[in-house]
This record gives sequence, C-alpha cells and structure tokens, in this order.
Amino acid sequence: MTPSNSPNFDEATAAPSNVEAPADDPAAGAVSAGPDGSLAADAFGQSADDAAREEALRAGLADYELDDEDLGLLAGEYDDLDRPALEALPVLAIIGRPNVGKSTLVNRIIGRREAVVEDKPGVTRDRVSYPAEWAGRRFTLVDTGGWEVDVAGMDAKVAEQAEVAIDQADAVIFVVDSSVGQTDTDEQVVRLLRRSGKPIILAANKVDGPGLEADAAALWGLGLGEPVGVSALHGRGIGDLLDAAMAVLPTKSAHAIARPDGPRRVALVGRPNVGKSSLLNKVAGENRVVVDETAGTTRDPVDEIIELRGEPWLFVDTAGIRRRVHQTRGADFYASLRTQTAIERAEVAVVLVDASVPMTEQDIRVVQQVIDAGRALVIAYNKWDLMDEDRRPYLEREIDKDLVQVRWARRVNLSAKTGWHADKLVPALETALESWQRRIPTGRLNSFLGELVAAHPHPVRGGKQPRILFATQASACPPRFVIFASGFLDPQYRRFIERRLRETFGFEGTPIEISVRVRERRKRK
Repeated sequence: MTPSNSPNFDEATAAPSNVEAPADDPAAGAVSAGPDGSLAADAFGQSADDAAREEALRAGLADYELDDEDLGLLAGEYDDLDRPALEALPVLAIIGRPNVGKSTLVNRIIGRREAVVEDKPGVTRDRVSYPAEWAGRRFTLVDTGGWEVDVAGMDAKVAEQAEVAIDQADAVIFVVDSSVGQTDTDEQVVRLLRRSGKPIILAANKVDGPGLEADAAALWGLGLGEPVGVSALHGRGIGDLLDAAMAVLPTKSAHAIARPDGPRRVALVGRPNVGKSSLLNKVAGENRVVVDETAGTTRDPVDEIIELRGEPWLFVDTAGIRRRVHQTRGADFYASLRTQTAIERAEVAVVLVDASVPMTEQDIRVVQQVIDAGRALVIAYNKWDLMDEDRRPYLEREIDKDLVQVRWARRVNLSAKTGWHADKLVPALETALESWQRRIPTGRLNSFLGELVAAHPHPVRGGKQPRILFATQASACPPRFVIFASGFLDPQYRRFIERRLRETFGFEGTPIEISVRVRERRKRK
C-alpha cells in the first residue's frame, strides 16, 4: 500500500525543493548528545542573546493587531495534562454467574455507561476496575466475567479472572438473578466466596417492583444472610445495597498500593488479534487478561498498574479497533468507542502491528487515530522473532514505505508471546513521553526560527513574501507551536519547519502541531 492511499497522513518529512537545508546548517546542530546518545539536559537552555531577541520581537508585535487569545498565548499559559496520584482505595468486587446483570449494576453504581453491556451471556471477560463513590466514601469497583464451574477454553480463563478478583478484593457483592432463583452454579460460587473469607453482600437482581420481593426472599437459602433486592436496570434498591456494602468495606485496602505520583498512562491499541493482551500479560508477569485465539477477546479496557524499573506504569489493554466502527454492532460497537476513550485518557499509545503479515490500511488508521488524539506514539512490531531472515529486509522496506509520514515515531521489534525484546519497550516509552512533554524556551525558539528563515526564507508567492514575526510554544503534551506571521505560510514550508524542529530539539515519538496566525499592522491614525 502506498502513502497516497492514506490521505489523512501529512508528509511530515517533506521539505520544499527550493529550501532544502545543507548538512552544515547551523540550525540543525544545536543539540549536543551525551555519551549514551541522549540529549544533554541543558541543550535547550535560553542564552542572554535569546532573551534579548525575544524581548525585541515582543516589542515589535505591538505594531500588529492582537486579540485577547493572542495575548494569552504570549503570556505562556500552558494547558498541559495533569497526572493524578494513585490512591490505595478499598476494592469492592462484583461476582456472579454469567448474565445476571453484573455490568449493568456496575454502570448503575458508577453513574455512567462505562462497562460494555449486551443482553447475552459472556460479554464481560476480564476484571475491569472503575473509580466509584458513595456517601462521601471513595472506592474501586471491579467488574468481572461470569463464573462457572467445569468450563473449558475461554470460559475457564474468564472464571479464573473472577477468582483473582475475589482474592484481591476487600469485600464482594454477589449478584444473583432473583427471577431464576438459586442455581447449582450459585451454590458453587457461595462455597468459593466462603473459602475466601471476604465480607459478602448478597444482591438479588431484577427485583423490578414490590411484587417481586418474594423472589428475593427465596434467596435466604444461600446462607449469606438477608438478600438486598435491587433492579440494576431501573436503579431500585441501589442505595440500600451500597449502604450495606459500605458497612463491611474497610476504609483502608489490604491489597491496593498508594503512589505519591500518578503512574504514566499507556494504552495498548491495534487491530484485533495482534497480541495486545499477550503483551500486557508478559510485562505484568502474570495472566492479567484473557488471551484467546478468537479475535475480539478483549471488550472492556483493562487497567493494570505495573512496576517497571522501579516506576509505576498504568497499562490499558483495549479492544481491537476494527475496520469500520459503524459496521460493528452490540458489544463490539461499544468496545470500539471505549477504546477511543482509552486513547484519549492515555499519555502514550503503543500501536501493535503483526509483523508476520503486510501492514494494512487498518493498521495505518489506528496510528492516525493516536496522532489525531495528540498522544505520544510507539509502534511495536509483534511476532518479529518469527520472521525469516530473508523476509526481514523486505519487511524493513515495507515499513519505510508505509510509515514514511511518521518516521518520528519510536519503534520496537518484539514478541509479546515469548517476551523477546519486551525490555526495549520502556526506553521507547520514556523517550516518547519526554518529547511529548518537552517545552522550548520562547527566546530559544525564535532564535532557531530566525536562523532557519535567514538560511531558507519562505518562497515568494504572488509578489509577496510572508514574514515570521514571533513564535511561541502554546502548550506541551503534545507540543503545540503558534507562529505569528504577516501572511499565510505554505503547508510545505510548515512541514519543513516541523522537520527542523524535530532535528534540532529531538521531538522523537510525539506529534507536533504548528498553527499560523496571520496578523496585520495596526492602521495609523
């Protein structure tokens, strides 16, 4: 597939033919490298000459028409993302057999439709955590897949995740379908819960009105005390259920670990069945999420705190992004929407690509989705260890051709199944995040542009040559630059500026946004 088939991509590496920079351009060599190849910490410092240039250019802007938004940008008002601290909140798990309404109850408790719900069993497969609050108390709510006895295949893996959720919870809400009554599976769950020794609240779901209270009373036979009649669909009895849960839920968790600083947020994205869940399990060192050969196994985004090199990372496993979201339906449709939300909540996205097959338009669409969301980017080629030696040179050329517009992205070749080269993932993430949150001093930025424009001025268009008046970095995460100019800058020249910004300041692994504001001189009275 050629780049022309992907009109959404911008030719970030292209430069105007009449402004191609020579190798000895002074603007391209402003960054010194350390002995390990990393950029020097003071490489982007602002000198006295830079500060003087900035002051002079700011004074010159007084001759141009500026609005309030322009003045705000010039004042250096950043809108960077915050990283909230990770608190050790008590954990309340929702347990039950398939299709009793666990995910519907989760959505009712957290007050929004977050968990994927569909009127058929087996929709939820992993244990998924959500922040929740009731009566001034904050806690973590864990949704689980349906637990069944004597099952095999994917159902057995789902049941295993539910058992892990019980083990790591501080209290459990056991959900039973009151319209069906207690079943042999429910009795098996009761035995499992009693062995755990955790506080248990029995929720009799689908009690949609007073006339159905008798169905809930019949569940006394499970031996877990008084059942709380609720309707997860209509919200009936939810307050009583949460009051009962808060009465037994400890104020401090015996399992969660607090962190003074929020962990870096990493989204694992890609088309279905490329190995996202396998990679999460490998870096976590345990079977955290369900892995199966069936495409589309993951539906809810799964958060997992993993400590790597002494630092906490929040990895989010997501549902595979399919070819066309509007062509999906049911659980897969909502899973695709939640994947987009997970990308927007992350700081960096790892796009997994299957190296054993040629890159598809769908893979490129996933990459573009991350770029459009303004997130740092790492492209991981999975199953690289399975490549034949004769195949690898051809694959390298395919990669260069398909991703010519995003050569700035960090790339890792690995095997999610065996863990081969998985240790290279963290350095790539750190580099991408460092670039994503990098700020360039205004004086240094304008000195860079002054040198660049002096060596390679904008082409004359229609007898006029636009002049760059001033530039500032409006924000980081991702880096956004605003250029004030006397006329419009050609898209090709903007791409040239972007390429030189990357070469000079090392913006590796992050998208860059450059906008131009054309401002005219004030009319003299």
